[in-house]
Amino acid sequence: MSAIMITGAAGFVGSRASKELVRQGHSVVGVDNFNDYYNPKFKEQNIKDIKVKLYREDIRNFAGLQKIFSENQIDKIIHLAAMVGVRPSIQNPFIYEEVNVRGTLNLLELARHNGVKKFVFASSSSVYGNRDKVPFSEDDITNSPISPYAATKKAGELLCYTYNSLYKIPSVCLRLFTVYGPCGRPDMAPYKFVDSIANGRHIEMYGDGSTRRDYTFIADVVSGIMKSMDLDAKYEIINLGCGNPVELKDFIGIIEKNLGKKAKIVKEKMQPGDVKQTYADISKAKKLLGYSPKTKIEEGLKLLCEWYLENRFKK
Repeated sequence: MSAIMITGAAGFVGSRASKELVRQGHSVVGVDNFNDYYNPKFKEQNIKDIKVKLYREDIRNFAGLQKIFSENQIDKIIHLAAMVGVRPSIQNPFIYEEVNVRGTLNLLELARHNGVKKFVFASSSSVYGNRDKVPFSEDDITNSPISPYAATKKAGELLCYTYNSLYKIPSVCLRLFTVYGPCGRPDMAPYKFVDSIANGRHIEMYGDGSTRRDYTFIADVVSGIMKSMDLDAKYEIINLGCGNPVELKDFIGIIEKNLGKKAKIVKEKMQPGDVKQTYADISKAKKLLGYSPKTKIEEGLKLLCEWYLENRFKK
């Protein structure tokens, strides 16, 4: 029986995508190295009740991946594993190159040798860099990344293009825009702000609060990933965002309202690598995938806050 491989299967997006694939009746092969970029226990919790064939393997290990392919008939790959985060990539760019570039190359090489029929790659809105023109369109030139993380995601897109050109591997590169929701990554602003405000700790607000992000709820992103699996395309780049950017100060205000607590804000200067705004043009996703994000920021943050208070808040 053929299977779908998901790398980063125990992560925030990977575990939700794995759960949905299992729900749809697919056989799922999960790959995750459970690194300590954030608490590995959270990843264990993410994946524990999901019936995937799980391999604790690092995508940098070509021989280890080769063994997984020899033991399974992999039909499609959803490649979500990555070193993430803009600021940490500035501090340690080498591991970002190793995981995000070499790891992606390892998977593409194995895909071509094993007759994989679809390669879905999780790229990032960070490839757009700092730009005033909004919304961000897939046709925009993306040759000005301002962090090693962004540069490695752009490199991944180019590798997918190359392997489609040389070996006809159908590839879809999904540019994800600030994914948030229950079980979210604890290193990202949505979780960090909820965690700090709930516990009475200060939060750092970079800039004057006018920076904007196109926050995209996890269920909407997973829906886009599922739809991309069946897209009849040679090579496509597609934005998966909400199409409704929110200012940072408004974002904090919604969290305050849901938690019934005021944030203790410490204002800081904008950080190297941070962009002023992200804003997805999702017209291509709508046209090609029938993608239609349904969760507005007020509802999504309400769900995140409720989940956090029930599962992570220490009373």
